[in-house]
Amino acid sequence: MTGAESLLRTLVRNRVDTCFMNPGTSEMHFVAALDRVAGLRGVLCLFEGVCSGAADGYARVTGRPAATLLHLGPGLGNGLANFHNARKARSPVVSIVGEHSTAHLKVDAPLTADIPAFARTVADFVRVAASADDVGPAAAETIAAAWGPPGQVAMLIIPADYSWSKTEMAGPAIAPPVRRAPPSDVIDRVARRLRQEGAALLLGGTTVSARGLEAARRIGTASGARVIVARNVARIATGRGRFQPPQVPYFPEFALPFLASVKHLVTVEADAPVSFFGYPDTPSSMLPEGCKITVLARRDEDGTAALEALAEAHMAAPVAEHEPVTAPEETSALTLESMGRTLAACLPENALISEEAISAAAKVMGWLGAAAPHEFMPVAGGSIGQGLPVAVGAAIGCPDRKVIALEGDGSGMYTPQALWTMAREKLDVVTVILANRRYRILDVEMRRTGAQGLGPRANDMIDIGRPDLDWVRLSEGLGVGATRAATAREFTEQFREAVKRKGPALIEAVLE
Repeated sequence: MTGAESLLRTLVRNRVDTCFMNPGTSEMHFVAALDRVAGLRGVLCLFEGVCSGAADGYARVTGRPAATLLHLGPGLGNGLANFHNARKARSPVVSIVGEHSTAHLKVDAPLTADIPAFARTVADFVRVAASADDVGPAAAETIAAAWGPPGQVAMLIIPADYSWSKTEMAGPAIAPPVRRAPPSDVIDRVARRLRQEGAALLLGGTTVSARGLEAARRIGTASGARVIVARNVARIATGRGRFQPPQVPYFPEFALPFLASVKHLVTVEADAPVSFFGYPDTPSSMLPEGCKITVLARRDEDGTAALEALAEAHMAAPVAEHEPVTAPEETSALTLESMGRTLAACLPENALISEEAISAAAKVMGWLGAAAPHEFMPVAGGSIGQGLPVAVGAAIGCPDRKVIALEGDGSGMYTPQALWTMAREKLDVVTVILANRRYRILDVEMRRTGAQGLGPRANDMIDIGRPDLDWVRLSEGLGVGATRAATAREFTEQFREAVKRKGPALIEAVLE
């Protein structure tokens, strides 16, 4: 077999059975091997940022790594932004990057780059295959590193001649990792801490699942401690009948008073809250001075098991039930509030939401506590362009669940190529474009950073009209049927119809 075949056999042997790819010349032997090694699904993406974002989405919903296949340094460079989000989400991703053949590296050809340097900006594990015989073992090491725990982006760089050369070696099967619960003495110490005045329990990582949230609810009820959710997590369970603790606010002027009374913070797979950006006369840490931090579970530990162990001695209390809402039928202009009502009324049970609504997120997502039980995936690392690719990966990872992509019109333009992959793979994704014709979040940030005024030239850097984006034509040109809604009734009718059908659809929601 060739090195490329050894690589594919190692991936399949370790349940890495999906690869999001945008290959080039140096990866052609990998592509050719797809027809000789059964068990690996290749998914073509028209931009590397879709590959990296889709692998992130796949990992978030399955808990298992997908692979990406990228072409040399520039290909990896195109995918870095969504690898950054995957890194912050602690998603396990196996990223394979082709390199020039070893002999060709000596001539400094136009596409030659320092690929390991690119890789280290988003990956803590970077491996360069040393020979054809090393490809399989190197792949197994990369898979093990991606698994963690916690998950991480792990990079494997393979020179082209090692892909085409013969080898008899394939990598071994790697046992999936086991997250361990913290010791009992830690759990006992935390139980005492949570009963103190000003105690709060901060949930992150894998603990915002239905199981983790239920245990946290019991702890909060019995101890009197506040339960809060970290700002940037990979996936949150919510909806009617589920405990819905508040998230740390995004803006410091809201986060600081939100956390002002916290004297003892217990973290579970989470870091202490900090501001997203640095602002004039604003601290970076959102915790009050003197707040004591106790770690119940590190990111590599089983925080959910720790919460359940902590809750064992506590009595459960009923969950506050949200009343169902009805979808608006009026013909008035579409607003964020009416859109939120429709989503809450019509969202299918067990749906997955890829959320990148940016400035609109708070108003829309605030309604979804009254929706059917579901999970949503926010932007974990703050890098724009993940919403549509994460929806691709989620739909491939969980084909039996409806996926909804809530996407701002500006952020959607970072990776619109994802729509083509949705069409080609017939993915069950309903994309809702929140069209306000503006980078609205920058209006807010312009004022908050203390920048002086918004003159006509500055305004041109925030306005994305002139010409207006036409998402219906863009979507149809990429193979996804699309409609446009400008009133509350139109959006309700179109969303109801879209979620009834299988396959991809897009609604351009023109906001007032």
